[in-house]
Amino acid sequence: MKKIALWMLSVALLTACGSKSQQTPEANNDFAVVTLAPAEAQLETSYPATIKGMQDIEIRPKVSGYLTKLLVDEGATVRQGQPLFLIDSEQYQAAVNAARAQVRVCKANIATQKLTVENKQALFDQKIISSYDLQMAKNTLESYEAQLAAAEAQLQSAQDNLRWCTVTSPSDGVVGTIPYRVGSLVSASNAQPLTTVSSINKMYVYFSMTEKQLLALTREEGGLSAAIAKMPPVKLVLTDGTEYNQSGVVSTVSGVIDQNTGSVQMRATFDNAAHLLRSGGTGSILVPVNQKDALLIPQKATFEIQNKKFVYVVGAGNKVASREIEVLVQHDGQNYVVTNGLKVGERVVVDGVNKLKNDMQINPITPQQAAAAEQKAKQALKDGKMPGQD
Repeated sequence: MKKIALWMLSVALLTACGSKSQQTPEANNDFAVVTLAPAEAQLETSYPATIKGMQDIEIRPKVSGYLTKLLVDEGATVRQGQPLFLIDSEQYQAAVNAARAQVRVCKANIATQKLTVENKQALFDQKIISSYDLQMAKNTLESYEAQLAAAEAQLQSAQDNLRWCTVTSPSDGVVGTIPYRVGSLVSASNAQPLTTVSSINKMYVYFSMTEKQLLALTREEGGLSAAIAKMPPVKLVLTDGTEYNQSGVVSTVSGVIDQNTGSVQMRATFDNAAHLLRSGGTGSILVPVNQKDALLIPQKATFEIQNKKFVYVVGAGNKVASREIEVLVQHDGQNYVVTNGLKVGERVVVDGVNKLKNDMQINPITPQQAAAAEQKAKQALKDGKMPGQD
């Protein structure tokens, strides 16, 4: 009986183990692996950018006085010569009237003195008076004529001051912030301008490139001017994350490197016919970078330890080993360009790296095979089957 009981216990254990093995499949040792080969990488480098109008003109009054009327509002689109503000003109109109009166006085004095000179000339011709008296009369006439010139200049100045009581826009553009209101006392010495008019049909977008990047670009293209001429169109990403629908052209590079930041300012020009871009805005410039014969690896093939990137390289006997790599800062969101740590022909695990450890032996498969197996497993789960069941 004892032997029979032991035999039945053994049969029960074997049956239980067989049932368990059917329910829990063995661990999958398949991992997607790629062999590195040179490829062309189309990347983009992002730089913080500031948007400015081609002309940001501060509007300041040329005369002092109280604002009597605001003819535009903030954000309004204006044309060159369009009135923007009115300044109290009463005192300037009075100055014009006084200057005109002075001009009339001078003209009257000249007319009278001309008669005197004619009379003196007749008397001199008759040898009744001396040449001294005649010359004194002529000198007085010249003095009156000089007074007239000064009075006319004073009148012109007074008329200019009266005209400047109407502040106009010097160019087409958009009105910025208006810090003053009706009744404010304004003058040319105010710290703040009346407003700013920005010409925004075309916009300047400023961004900075490091000295190292600029040197590399200059050497590659054989000079700064050639590098700028060969730069491809750049893109602008707005603060809401959307991409502006017009491409820009890098037009100038500052000739001075900022010693505090070690960077040089660059300027791109964008069309802005729809006036979507506004002066003072911010965004990011995307500069295309074309890398030939680059080593590309998927970002999911990497893992980080203390801010350093690593991959698993497949060696002899299909055993994996971790290796540190260096990559370009810029990337396309899916792949990295490897600059150090790997070479052409090496095999790298591109999926499931969190399951690996050094010296682990794997069964290398292609990414296509891995995708097919994953799809099959998802379908099996959908059909209510355990993975590994037929």
